[in-house]
Amino acid sequence: MIVALTITRFRGVAVPFAFMGMAILRIPLWLNKKCKFWKLMGSGKNAQVDLAPDYRHWAVLTTWDNRDDCDDFYRDSIVMKWFSLFETESFTVLLNPLHSHGLWSKKQPFNYNTINENPSGKIAVITRAAIKFNRLKEFRQNVKRAANAMRIAPGFILSAGMGENPFFDQATFSIWKDAESVKNYAYKTFDHAEVIKLTRSRHWYKEELFARFSIVDNWGTLNGVSIEL
Repeated sequence: MIVALTITRFRGVAVPFAFMGMAILRIPLWLNKKCKFWKLMGSGKNAQVDLAPDYRHWAVLTTWDNRDDCDDFYRDSIVMKWFSLFETESFTVLLNPLHSHGLWSKKQPFNYNTINENPSGKIAVITRAAIKFNRLKEFRQNVKRAANAMRIAPGFILSAGMGENPFFDQATFSIWKDAESVKNYAYKTFDHAEVIKLTRSRHWYKEELFARFSIVDNWGTLNGVSIEL
């Protein structure tokens, strides 16, 4: 399986077309039978893990059985042509699922053959949570410290915040030096470990997912920085 994520920064005058695309582009994605799973998402401020929505940054996540189908989509689809028409910059990363647990919209979107406990090279992580309405305030009060801890964690390379809506459906994409860096942040960083404990004891989420990936390919820039992985 190939998982593709593109984060696009729209020109300021083109923001209305970004909103329009979030509605119109669902149709060709839904009709594309080779696309196994897809999400059109907004982003946090400057495409970062931030609760404040950024109306210039938008993301599209898709999954494919093979690289050829993915490449065809990026070359020929109206979805990617729409994004490229109005963008000022774009960053794309292609991923291979190593392990995934949990659900996204009641589906397990990331198929993997075996669990690789010790993958070599850089690791990408996607976490996603659907937050309960009556737990939103607690979530907002605590998630910022976990995000701040991530940015200074050893082995951290980059992160981006996304979601189907800016408040109740939150997803984080991050890239790390290696699998050990991911584990150290998840289990040994105090702020993140404390937030994880709260999610369990306070039942913040009605649905959640955690997935790890190896990096197949990438191109483009994010916030003006050329990303080489």
